[in-house]
Amino acid sequence: MIGGVDEAGRGPLAGPVVAACVVLGAQYDLPGLADSKQLSEKKRNNLAAAIKQHARAWSVASATVAEIDRLNILQATLLAMQRAVAQLPLTPDFVMIDGTHSPKLEIPVRTVIKGDSRVAEISAASILAKTARDADMMALHQRYPEYGFDRHKGYPTKRHIAALQMYGITDIHRRSFAPVRTIAKSIVNR
Repeated sequence: MIGGVDEAGRGPLAGPVVAACVVLGAQYDLPGLADSKQLSEKKRNNLAAAIKQHARAWSVASATVAEIDRLNILQATLLAMQRAVAQLPLTPDFVMIDGTHSPKLEIPVRTVIKGDSRVAEISAASILAKTARDADMMALHQRYPEYGFDRHKGYPTKRHIAALQMYGITDIHRRSFAPVRTIAKSIVNR
């Protein structure tokens, strides 16, 4: 029994980093699984619903902005991955993780470069992590509509940078990230 793990949200300037772990099972076959970044939002959402309904087990976990700023983005990502694996209702024989870094786990781990496009379990985890993080950012958009999180999900777009310069830094912005730090300093020096 294989668990696939992936994350979403390492690059944004705002919001949590989210990880998911998915165990599909031997009989599972869902056409269309791919790296979440290569799918339309509608396709991702449809696949996420199917994964949640048919996967043998799945979980989603995150690391907060405060944890990202305290630990750094890599360590916070690994923490979110640990949490996702720990929250599974069953224990896989081993997990496969997208990329080159893996958290310390009680079970064997294998990293797979471009695993989100090569391993079905990792693709499924990629989709769940991305859709969960997008939902988090849509909720944060309700709190901070002037930042446009509904469009860029916290990534460093021109619109997001302009909003930061105009409205300032919020409690959901990653102060350890250089663009946010630079803008925070410029606001203090005004």
